[in-house]
Amino acid sequence: MPRKIIHCHENSRRNVLAAATTGFREFVARNGGSADKVFGRVGVTDDQLDNINCPIDLGSYVQMMELAAAETCNDNFGLWFGQQFKPEMLGLIGAIAIASPTLGAALENLATLFPYHQQATCTAFTRQGELMRLEYRIIDGSIVERRQDAELTLGMFINVLRHCLGAHWAPEEIHFEHPKPGEWRQHGQAFSAPVHFGQRSNALIFRSDRLHQRMPHGDLHKASMLRDQLMRVGGGVGMLPLLGHVKGEIRCCLPDGVPCIQQIADVVGLQRWTLQRRLAECGLSFSEVVDLVRRELAERHIRQRYVTIVEMSEILGYSELSAFSRAFRRWFGVSPQKYRTIVVPTATAGNRGGAEADVPRSCRRDAAPAIRVGAATVSASLANNITYI
Repeated sequence: MPRKIIHCHENSRRNVLAAATTGFREFVARNGGSADKVFGRVGVTDDQLDNINCPIDLGSYVQMMELAAAETCNDNFGLWFGQQFKPEMLGLIGAIAIASPTLGAALENLATLFPYHQQATCTAFTRQGELMRLEYRIIDGSIVERRQDAELTLGMFINVLRHCLGAHWAPEEIHFEHPKPGEWRQHGQAFSAPVHFGQRSNALIFRSDRLHQRMPHGDLHKASMLRDQLMRVGGGVGMLPLLGHVKGEIRCCLPDGVPCIQQIADVVGLQRWTLQRRLAECGLSFSEVVDLVRRELAERHIRQRYVTIVEMSEILGYSELSAFSRAFRRWFGVSPQKYRTIVVPTATAGNRGGAEADVPRSCRRDAAPAIRVGAATVSASLANNITYI
């Protein structure tokens, strides 16, 4: 049955089940922070967290991970939280993966049902020759800062494969939509694979030769019962304002260049002229929405000293650095270089995200192997398997 994102004018519904926070309090404490401070800032209560099937606002959940990175002074908080996040910790969606008969069935169930566990989310499991791609991204463009969530979620996903194939199994490549972070070498260590940043979406790339391997605790009847339960508990795959959805799809396309309005209209399930009219009702043209997305991302990335101006320009879809610099000056009145010197404080030695000694011992792995896959193989556009109304 096709999954449908409902467009609403306001009061969006984009929740994630509280199982996604399992172990959060303890992990923050082990990293020297206070989870209660984080919960207080995002408005999440203990009552919500005590019930793993309780819905939590997705924006609050994503912000929770970003605040935890700041609270623990560990810029790679989401990366390492995800590496220790086992499928059995993930509530219904994790239990469905464990109970699936084969690894291929587990990953298909994960991709199909994850939007019921976490709404306003696109997941896909597709074949590209001898390689498979397990993809994840939040489609709500109003959630701009989401790096920690992306690294956490791919950690959750890889642990489904390692549950079946062993703790030392490694993919061919890892893709992240965000720019390269300051301590990017830890990502190769965590996933035991080359990691590429500034991509269209977040994804695991791996070979297809072991998809028929049996899951250690497969139980088809149990998996079917859990599937029905998750769909009831999740209550659908979410409701989003059209503008937030459009912004999310534009963001996904930008690394490959600015999308045309027809391309976005096709993805969100509207005729081009209907999309133009609906955006006009918001007081915006399509080109103005593109400009808004670029400005929001630029304002975020410019504050990250480890992201170069050239990288920023490429991620935002500019073919020339000079064009990006002109746009930035139009937005903020100064050049990117000047803005960064004015508003971004010099990084301090207090950030523990870069010290290998501070990587949780249970998460440490050998250095990533120098395996690369041809870019043309793994960069092909994915057919969107979600139907929208």
